Amino acid sequence: MGFEGMRVVLTGGGRGLGRRLAGEFAQRGAHVFVSARDEAAAKETVRGIEWAAVGSASAYACDLAQPASVAEFAQTVSARTDRVDVLINNGAAYLEGPADDERIAETVQGAATGTILLTEKLLPLLRRSDRPDVVNVVSAAGEPGHHRSPAHPAFYAAKHAQAGYAEILSHRLRPEGIRVVSLFPPDFVQDGPRTAGSPLTAASVADCVLFAVGPPRDCFLREFRFEQL
Repeated sequence: MGFEGMRVVLTGGGRGLGRRLAGEFAQRGAHVFVSARDEAAAKETVRGIEWAAVGSASAYACDLAQPASVAEFAQTVSARTDRVDVLINNGAAYLEGPADDERIAETVQGAATGTILLTEKLLPLLRRSDRPDVVNVVSAAGEPGHHRSPAHPAFYAAKHAQAGYAEILSHRLRPEGIRVVSLFPPDFVQDGPRTAGSPLTAASVADCVLFAVGPPRDCFLREFRFEQL
């Protein structure tokens, strides 16, 4: 599957799944605008892409919990490209165990408010693409009735908000040809055997993201739900 010449914006690209997704899209010919709360981590992702001599990427700081940071990142992207073909809303701080007010607020603001603000600001660039996709890496914690993750209730709340926004956005943008698809993976591991009896891996989630943007334009997939062991 090739994405030659495509412009991809990715949040949470400094580590884990985000770093893997940046590499996968760049390897297939896309230019990836890699953002992370820690700009040094985003730059490390870009260095890995450059070292592998595949595709291209650029690194940016974007703290999704800070509206001013989101606005600055969106403005920078707008100044450097005439369109966005794929927006991957992957950035979100996982929260588990006891947490103070600040961490709770950051969790909700980052995954919910930050995702909404960035998507809204990049919609004009998505509308200029002839194959626009918005991919939301939500979480099984955003599914109604899911209780299996040990995540803090604030993380559940943030992911439910993200899922609700994605659902109505999918409905409203479909007439414009903008596909909005959400993935609801359970808690997954970064590496491991990809067998039927093993935990879900980041590599498998990344494959699902690639699949989500691959179908022809008459195919609108709204959600990816995962069976959990």
